[in-house]
Amino acid sequence: MTSIDGISSQISGLRTQTSLQPENVTGSQELGQQDFLTLMTTQMKNQDPFAPMENGEFLAQMAQFSTVNGLDTINQTLESMSAQLGSSRVLNASSMIGRQVLVPGTLARADSAGAINGVVDLVGSVSSVSIRYTDAESGVLLHQQEMGPQPSGRLDFSWSDVPANIRDANGAIRVSVDVGGNGQSAAIAPMVYARVIGVEVPPEGTDFTLNIEDYGLRNSLEISALR
Repeated sequence: MTSIDGISSQISGLRTQTSLQPENVTGSQELGQQDFLTLMTTQMKNQDPFAPMENGEFLAQMAQFSTVNGLDTINQTLESMSAQLGSSRVLNASSMIGRQVLVPGTLARADSAGAINGVVDLVGSVSSVSIRYTDAESGVLLHQQEMGPQPSGRLDFSWSDVPANIRDANGAIRVSVDVGGNGQSAAIAPMVYARVIGVEVPPEGTDFTLNIEDYGLRNSLEISALR
């Protein structure tokens, strides 16, 4: 009875013959499904009629070949998907250039609409919130917002009347936040929206690095919001 080892030996022999062909012979030197079926047919024609191949053995050989063939197809598909995902990552990363992302900090610049935007997290309710905008170079007070009592949680703020000379020059503005409660006042650190001026995409992984104006390089996974 012909065994799996038997057909494996035939396949090995055929590969050896193929490898000995002249270099100028064209065509594939890999065994495909048609080659396997030809070998299987030859094996069945020349089997011992008194000890024919059992159905289970035949099916096992077919399953073995199908498994190898299927793995090759899966590998090719995964390689194609990897290339497509790599291109998609580059496109997604490059689309962020020029947009603004939320980062911890006090230095901000006007966006394309001429506004400064930011967020402050209040750990508890407060009786008052005061936000001051000063020229980052001269320290001159440009604007101040009094937002009154606020509950705990996230508080968004915005100043849309940035002076034209500062906006057009892309001048830096310093943002400071003071909160009041129980007759006391305290300064807390805000988060501001800053412009993405560049990206770096590594060969592998799902994250990438953003070059943020005034704040340098930051991992994209650190970014919680963008505009």
